Amino acid sequence: INVYITDLNFLLLYSQIILRTKTRKIVHEYVGIHGCSETDGEDMHGLDEEEMWHADFNQKRGVVTLPDFANPLEFPNFYETSVIEMTGCKSDVAFLTKVFKSPPPEMDAPQTSIYLKDDVELGVQNTLICHVTGFYPPSLSISWTKNNAHVTEGISLSQYRPRADGTFNIFSTLKFTPAEGDIYSCTVNHIALQGQPQTKTLDVALPSVGPAVFCGVGLTLGLLGVAAGTFLLIKGNNCN
Repeated sequence: INVYITDLNFLLLYSQIILRTKTRKIVHEYVGIHGCSETDGEDMHGLDEEEMWHADFNQKRGVVTLPDFANPLEFPNFYETSVIEMTGCKSDVAFLTKVFKSPPPEMDAPQTSIYLKDDVELGVQNTLICHVTGFYPPSLSISWTKNNAHVTEGISLSQYRPRADGTFNIFSTLKFTPAEGDIYSCTVNHIALQGQPQTKTLDVALPSVGPAVFCGVGLTLGLLGVAAGTFLLIKGNNCN
């Protein structure tokens, strides 16, 4: 049995049993997760990365989550045992909180960027991407605005994705149709930002064509000047 304390307000017990035979290294893997906070709790049993049963403390019953085609299993007295375990777990949380004087939980502030999926074409649907990375714990909110007005349509949110350093990534996308002068922004709220939301903004504008036009006109006039000079030089030689 391994015990992980993520912070002093939440205690998680993780147990793992691996069954072995002489011919095969691993046959099945059982996982049990028992966790609690001061106000909530979780008890789950699984096999081979599939949940089999969990306790529903709101409905005060155990819930079998095996698919219909699986062989039926019974979990006698599991819920009653879970209730006893949660009582002990919450007692441990209170004791550990008192002993360690509730140090602040570890936090990493997010880094946010906003960019377009495709090049801008006015009147053609596009996608804005708000990428938030490097944050912990994995809980935050992302909101969108268009010209300072909140947007609720066309938004999707990815799952939290873990990084190798223990922090997390998440993406939010917004489908929109670009119009010249529109201003879009995504705003991120996270506990590590300490009440100061992080906002990134993007102005919708077509790529500037001014420099290219001026260069093209200048090149054309230069070539015309060279041609005219050559013509006059030839005429002068003929007169001589």
